Amino acid sequence: MKVKVTIMLKDGVLDPQGEAVRHALGALGFDGINGVRQGKLIELDLAAGTTRADVTAMCEKLLANTVIESYAIEM
Repeated sequence: MKVKVTIMLKDGVLDPQGEAVRHALGALGFDGINGVRQGKLIELDLAAGTTRADVTAMCEKLLANTVIESYAIEM
């Protein structure tokens, strides 16, 4: 079973990588970009029977820093 976990910085947390991308796009002539938030996509190939609760536990314990990051699970 394929599962995707998208991890993003929470609102209010500074995103220096996103700001660098925004600045670089502006320097390349792309106007109108007011903000960029950069995140991570993790694809997991899991055994049948793995539950959403199992994936949530993976996120809480290892994949996401829940102090500054939020995550979304797509099963």
